[in-house]
Amino acid sequence: MLIPEKMREVLKNEGVVAIATLGDAGPHMVNSWNSYIRITDDERLLMPVGSMHRTEGNIATNSNVLLTLGSREVAGKHGPGTGFLIKGTAEFLASGPEFDATKAIYKWARAVLVVTITSATQTL
Repeated sequence: MLIPEKMREVLKNEGVVAIATLGDAGPHMVNSWNSYIRITDDERLLMPVGSMHRTEGNIATNSNVLLTLGSREVAGKHGPGTGFLIKGTAEFLASGPEFDATKAIYKWARAVLVVTITSATQTL
C-alpha cells in the first residue's frame, strides 16, 4: 500500500494541497484542497481541474510532480498536525470514466489531474 493510513486520515480533513511541476520557465506551483482528492482502487489520486493551464503544459513535457498536503487536525510525529510529501507522475484527462466521475461531482471541472504515486513520506 503506497498511501499510508495517516495520509488517508489527513485527506478526511480540510487543508491546502500544493502541486509542483517543472517546465521550461522553471518550477511552478498551484494549489487545491484536500477535500477535492479522491483515491482510486489502485491508489492513484484524482483531482478536479478548473484552470491549471501552466501545470498541464509542464506535465505534457515532464510528468514528474511533487505534492504536499496536511492537516492540523491529525496528530503528527511531534504533536498536533501532520503533512506528507508525495512524489509521482501526473497526467490530465478530459474524457473517459475518471473524468466523467469527477465532472459529475465538480460541474466546473474541465479535466481531472491523475497522480500516480511513487512515494508518500510523512514530513511532520
